[in-house]
Amino acid sequence: MKIKKPLQQLKLSVPTPESPITSFLTASGTFHDGDFLLNQKGLRLATEEPKESNRASSSESGDKVLDFEFSLEDLETIKVIGKGSGGVVQLVRHKFVGTFFALKVIQMNIQEEIRKQIVQELKINQASQCPHVVVCHHSFYHNGAFSLVLEYMDRGSLADVIRQVKTILEPYLAVVCKQVLQGLVYLHNERRVIHRDIKPSNLLVNHKGEVKITDFGVSAVVASTMGQRDTFVGTYNYMSPERISGSTYDYSSDIWSLGLVVLECAIGRFPYMQSEDQPGGPSFYELLEAIVESPPPSAPADQFSPEFCSFVSACLQRNHQDRASSLDLMSHPFIKKFEDKDIDLGILVSSLEPPVNYPR
Repeated sequence: MKIKKPLQQLKLSVPTPESPITSFLTASGTFHDGDFLLNQKGLRLATEEPKESNRASSSESGDKVLDFEFSLEDLETIKVIGKGSGGVVQLVRHKFVGTFFALKVIQMNIQEEIRKQIVQELKINQASQCPHVVVCHHSFYHNGAFSLVLEYMDRGSLADVIRQVKTILEPYLAVVCKQVLQGLVYLHNERRVIHRDIKPSNLLVNHKGEVKITDFGVSAVVASTMGQRDTFVGTYNYMSPERISGSTYDYSSDIWSLGLVVLECAIGRFPYMQSEDQPGGPSFYELLEAIVESPPPSAPADQFSPEFCSFVSACLQRNHQDRASSLDLMSHPFIKKFEDKDIDLGILVSSLEPPVNYPR
């Protein structure tokens, strides 16, 4: 008879004494910035007085915190499923309900100049109400770490999918594109957010065939706190010409990235690679020269439909003003072509092996 190994409890390390984050902590360990309060009981915006039935209790330090039914202590770790510059991602399970979540734990040494951006991004995570953006159920601050309790997407990322199927056929790609565009329309038009890091590993998939955008902002900002430029944290491959050359950029930079992702899914390799056998792909300087100086990549007209070739071209315009917006692309002929065909992406992803690691 085998004895089950007990599940690990969550362990979060304590920041070093010299950490600049301490200037934004109250005596009881609440991270605060104006109306933004975040601690081990969760997030609260203090712009309004809580209702009488949920009125906060005052601690000896003067902090006001609300009672939350969900806490970090309710979660048990199953395994680490991702590691990256932005932090560690764990698969966790609620002890009493049994629901699985992805817990992203970000150890923080926050520089003062980017503190407000961190707060803004956490507010956006908490407020997002879009079926095509990964849900952030709760966020916490405790012992020097921000913890984001995220929706668990059980089929990994689009990167996991294309590693197994090599290429994705146009009908499935149309379904993927429509869902990503719905997420981008929400971020661009309702939240006024530029994602900045659209790539296959940031487009997550579940067994139902739902595609959702993740990692919009927090990880890139956190990487900056570690002394790195968020512009060049290993994701420059999908950057638009204006971004990779250091110029100003806008929402259309996400559209360029989407165009590269879609083309990669169709041809089975990163568009700026000459073949699948090119180890590591082009160097940064080779890629910089190609993106800025050469004509944008395109879908081979002899292999793909005119609608698909047109869609890729609408995304991959070197001049950002010539690119279609996310809202415009929603009505593109390539998207419309398959809308009435009842294409089930879930059939494709459910037939694949579950991913070993969660995308980072």
